[in-house]
Amino acid sequence: MTQTAIPCTVMRGGTSKGLYFRLSDLPADRATRDAVLLAAMGSPDARQIDGMGGAHPLTSKIAVVGPSTHPDADVDYLFLQAVVDEARIDDGQNCGNLLAGVGPFAIEEGLFAAQDGVTHVRINMLNTKSLTVAAIQTPGGQVRYDGEARIDGVPGTAAPVPIDFLDVAGSSCGALLPTGHARDVIDGIELTAIDNGMPVVVMRAADFGKTGYETPEELEADTELKARVEAIRLQIGSRMNLGDVSKKTVPKMCLVAPAQNGGAICTRNFIPHRVHEAIGVFGAVSVATACVLPGSVTEGIAAVSDPSSLEVEHPTGFFTVAMDAGVEGGELKIRRSALLRTCRRLMRGEIYVPASLWSGKS
Repeated sequence: MTQTAIPCTVMRGGTSKGLYFRLSDLPADRATRDAVLLAAMGSPDARQIDGMGGAHPLTSKIAVVGPSTHPDADVDYLFLQAVVDEARIDDGQNCGNLLAGVGPFAIEEGLFAAQDGVTHVRINMLNTKSLTVAAIQTPGGQVRYDGEARIDGVPGTAAPVPIDFLDVAGSSCGALLPTGHARDVIDGIELTAIDNGMPVVVMRAADFGKTGYETPEELEADTELKARVEAIRLQIGSRMNLGDVSKKTVPKMCLVAPAQNGGAICTRNFIPHRVHEAIGVFGAVSVATACVLPGSVTEGIAAVSDPSSLEVEHPTGFFTVAMDAGVEGGELKIRRSALLRTCRRLMRGEIYVPASLWSGKS
């Protein structure tokens, strides 16, 4: 036998797509696991031609789901990013898009029993050591994927997956404002470094000579802009308690401008070296948080008419974040963050990797 077959499910979660594995189906040793997952994705290769990756960070994602190790959760979820053109698996961030598929996957794989109607799955997000609750439609105890919910960046409609985040503020950096300030200045650029589920650096597009309405392709083609953004990212990373971020996928870098289509703010997001066609789930939550943060760089740009529901504009539409936040003792306190995603199971079967990497025996 020259190849090892591993049970795997391919799912669209939100505006991303990835491979979902049961924890028990992967090697226990981390180095072996990473080698297996790189082979499964086809990294390192710009086209990922010898694997299941889609040659883009948004389609080179992995969810590992297993029994909960947290007393208040039903399942554990570990997100892994397979870097497209490097032999590297990154676990330094969470992914709220693939999160949308974790509840359905857990139910389909028998890791959690469904109820008749709606099943609430409490998920322990291992990357950030935080909890979330996903509401999965399960009429007759079966996961429903079809429905009328629509999210920008995904064609058609599907069953809604409301997600309620319980304690994500500061989950990666140790504090909502990891530098201790609402604004910092690096290389002459004012910025807000914030972590409400995803470490994000918010900057005004105009400060870079941009409108903030450019297409992702236009921004990616601007090598000077990318170099400036990366230089700032490398410097702010350590101030955000992330250490050396030169080989990390966080923090994300977000250029903001006044909304064009009635939302609260317009965004263009470096993730961190490609530009997102939409915006990540936790990235949207962090940007929305910056919009209600007194003294942030969004002041004078963000239009916040209803703080409980903020629409974050991105290149392919809107992302609505429901938030309960307020200033207590001079500090912004996030009491609740919630949003709506959808997902769909695309394929279930086995993925093959060279047996020389792993024989399938733990």
